[in-house]
Amino acid sequence: MRKKSSLLILFFSLAVLLFPLAPWSQAAEKGENIGSDISIEELRQVLAEGKIPVFDVRPEKEFAISHIPGSVHIFESEIDRMAQACTDKSSGPVIYCNGPYCHKTLRVAEQLAEKGFTNPRKFRLGLPVWRAFGNTAETNLTGLKQVYGADKTAVFVDARSKEEYAAGTLPGAVNINPGQCEAANKDGRLPYTDHGTRLIVFGRDVAQARQMAEEIAHRAYWNSSYLSVAYDEMKKAGLW
Repeated sequence: MRKKSSLLILFFSLAVLLFPLAPWSQAAEKGENIGSDISIEELRQVLAEGKIPVFDVRPEKEFAISHIPGSVHIFESEIDRMAQACTDKSSGPVIYCNGPYCHKTLRVAEQLAEKGFTNPRKFRLGLPVWRAFGNTAETNLTGLKQVYGADKTAVFVDARSKEEYAAGTLPGAVNINPGQCEAANKDGRLPYTDHGTRLIVFGRDVAQARQMAEEIAHRAYWNSSYLSVAYDEMKKAGLW
């Protein structure tokens, strides 16, 4: 009886350990062995070189709200568009979606292979893991409009100078400048008790916004992003 109980305990222990791997293996199917998987460092290199297109294959609304900087949105079903945008069938494109439990990347890899692509690169870690490793994301103007109108918990960060901020800003935005994250944690400008709060940074220009968003991401605010347009263009959009 004791031996039988021990075997049952061993069986359930193994089941608990192996179960988290099941969705990945079940999702694999035909797309698993097509092309190559790439790491975060390899993706950074691809983005820096700019020779191979990186496709975000999620729905357009998700892309608008946040995506890996430098990636292009082409929905998973638009395979012909991908083929036209990537002329080298032996290298690329890079495709990503919502992480290891999202099946879009594998489905797209399979369809690209049917179009003659021999090495579609799969960033299966996706946007969630990209952000978890301290990388910020990008939000476009359409995404900002969606968030500002619907997400009452979001925090909007104005990275411009104190004087520019005082002269006028997005209603409800807080002002944080480079080097102020520690102070902002303590004084409430950053939501220290909920690091998953959506944070969107805007600035005088995109470079200023991105710099501030990266600093915030390195403070473990993994749901941070920066606006892909400058403050003046954002103001013209009629949000306020």
